[in-house]
Amino acid sequence: MGLPYAEPATFLAIRFFPVAAILGFAAWVSGAAWPGNWRLAGHITLVGLLVHGVYLGGIYGGISLGVTAGDSALIVGMQPILTAVLAGPMLGERVQLRQWLGFLIGTVGVSLVSWRYVGGLDSTLTGIVLCVIAVMGMSLGTIYQKRFCATMNLLSGSCIQFLAAAVMMLVIALTMETRQVEWTGEFIFALGWLVLVLSLGAMTVLWLLVRAKAATQVASLFFLVPPVTALIAWPLFGETLTLKSVSGMALVVLGILLAKQKQDDGEGEQTK
Repeated sequence: MGLPYAEPATFLAIRFFPVAAILGFAAWVSGAAWPGNWRLAGHITLVGLLVHGVYLGGIYGGISLGVTAGDSALIVGMQPILTAVLAGPMLGERVQLRQWLGFLIGTVGVSLVSWRYVGGLDSTLTGIVLCVIAVMGMSLGTIYQKRFCATMNLLSGSCIQFLAAAVMMLVIALTMETRQVEWTGEFIFALGWLVLVLSLGAMTVLWLLVRAKAATQVASLFFLVPPVTALIAWPLFGETLTLKSVSGMALVVLGILLAKQKQDDGEGEQTK
């Protein structure tokens, strides 16, 4: 959304600055606490660069270079597995066999839903590399948030994160892009949707989940991206839901249910 009318970094800078301003104003009005030291502020800033800058910048950059929606969805579908691999050494989370099975089933489901959109050789190698880097950024950012930024105020902390990513995108736009924007109705709608629904709404929910749940459980929700996209495209763009797509959605749901197995037993054993 929005990429036909602006280059990736330019579009993301235009998206992130208003989000940071809204969050900053909300933090000021509500009297939200800001980071009490530079170390915490640095941790929060790094998460913003990883989750918003590297992740969205990589995905948008990859798509602009020719990566298809299916290819990007398949790559993003690897994020839960990468998070599970990293969560053990970085967070001490124990991933059960049942959860690994859930990740495998979820990945198969994502593949079934996305397969008809895969571009194969049409997707450029550089674009695919950017998408892979994006997924690594999201996985590392989620784990880093869980470990170092769990106590941050959601308003002030998110403001810092989006501001850091906005500056990052602005620097890239100033040095590598033409910064031309077509201010069409479609672009303004896409911008409003991404600012209000995804950046403000979805990211707040994500950080609340990261604070309350295990990182691997939260990461499993990324399996929902391709099925939800397919469901939205069905009524809006007239795309058909094939038996393969519906089967993939069912596998995604099953995979998430398995991956969301509670860690209570493992934690209880560790505390004994």
